[in-house]
Amino acid sequence: MKRTIFNLFKATIFKSLQIVISSVIGAAILYIYLMSTRPDLNLWHTIKLDEEFTAEDKAVSTFDDYLALENRLFDQLEQEVYDKSATGPQYALNRFDAGSLADPTSYARNWNRSFILAPEQPRGGVLLVHGLSDSPYSLRTVAQALFDQGFYVLGLRMPGHGTAPSGLIHTSWQDMAAAVRLAATHVSQNIGSEMPISIVGYSMGAAQAVNYALTALKDHALPQVSSLVLISPAIGVSSAASLAVWQSRLSIIPGLEKLAWNDIGPEYDPYKYNSFAVNAGDQMYRLTQAINKKLSQLNEAGRQGEFPRTLAIMSVIDATVSTQAVVTHLFDKVDNSDNQLVIYDINRNESYTPFIKKDPIDDYRHILNHSSLNFNLTLLSDQSTDTDRLVAHKWVRVSENGNPEASTQPTTESTDLIWPRHVYSLSHVALPFPPNDPFYGATPEHSNGLNIGKLETKGEKGLLNIAASDMLRLRYNPFYNNMQSTMISFIESAP
Repeated sequence: MKRTIFNLFKATIFKSLQIVISSVIGAAILYIYLMSTRPDLNLWHTIKLDEEFTAEDKAVSTFDDYLALENRLFDQLEQEVYDKSATGPQYALNRFDAGSLADPTSYARNWNRSFILAPEQPRGGVLLVHGLSDSPYSLRTVAQALFDQGFYVLGLRMPGHGTAPSGLIHTSWQDMAAAVRLAATHVSQNIGSEMPISIVGYSMGAAQAVNYALTALKDHALPQVSSLVLISPAIGVSSAASLAVWQSRLSIIPGLEKLAWNDIGPEYDPYKYNSFAVNAGDQMYRLTQAINKKLSQLNEAGRQGEFPRTLAIMSVIDATVSTQAVVTHLFDKVDNSDNQLVIYDINRNESYTPFIKKDPIDDYRHILNHSSLNFNLTLLSDQSTDTDRLVAHKWVRVSENGNPEASTQPTTESTDLIWPRHVYSLSHVALPFPPNDPFYGATPEHSNGLNIGKLETKGEKGLLNIAASDMLRLRYNPFYNNMQSTMISFIESAP
């Protein structure tokens, strides 16, 4: 009897495992099928540019070497992609169609490339590091503002970026980190070792800035950082990103090449890839894991107070990165009395609130109600639900008997900030761009004929291969001037 029950139990377990395995295999087959029905890959999705920098490239030991290699890389891009791409009216908004509105080489300056702005007598140096799938263009406006204030500015093009989307299949976060080290060393050499260096990082560039600062604390041969400015920082990403590597590995099987891509889109943006490689998300995840490990080592050594003073600026709602991670993964693990977090709230005008799925501020209640923060906090939010004007709620660390603590009650200051009509929040991609940006702004300072920030086409759903969410997403920061002045003041106050 017992044997019969045992055999029945074993058969049930075996059958259940068969069902689970069959379900998993069926789901995988369905997923692969759906991935394979996406748009066809083009040359810019498959080309491998071998003139790209890697961390193992021993021939590149200085940033001048990096720039020389970058020149060869862009020559190769022109020969292997531009010269072989189709042309004609149907490609009028393809960045790889020479002479089109989306062709970055058709403008006076190709902002996909690294750049340097050097004053005669610099008061300090600033390294700018763009985000994932992005380019140096994203930080060009703040670069000019910093240069106008007398800073030596280097805008770095990270490996895998500014050329063809396929670059993100082959590059690693270590390649990007090696490029950041070369650039930081170059800034220090050109301003003098006694001058302060700041790093401004956007999205993944912010993570690279944090990683560099942690590396420099251990490697004293590297220039030390006086301050960090992190815009929409990608300090934390979903743990699901760790699974991306398996999808990427399957893409090497003939016929499954599309699995190397999360998104395959038309490349109408001259300064940002619309196609997103699976490897890019995997490298972002691996970088955050490396940062977490280095921060733990810093704490174990009792050196958390040595981390550079840091300003983080972000929207309370961000569909790309975890906005809370800058607190839980960074500020809670370092100790600098001048650390600052600036958060832009959503538009709380009563005409929008009935349509909000979940109030993102709920995830910040534990921070806003905390009795003792180890950083200064500013929340820019609506003065009331019947106005578009914003006020600044500030929690400032105060020192009592030599022990710095956060003020338990915020002070409120008036501002001149006003929400534009029809804008209900900021977005991850919006923060670094002013409203008059030629490509992403609402009121371009001059028209290039390509105004991505004003994309408002209407028609029936399902026809275009541009996601409706991309057209809804805000591309510029209506409060850019406020953000820029905060950044420059923070950098100027570096000791």
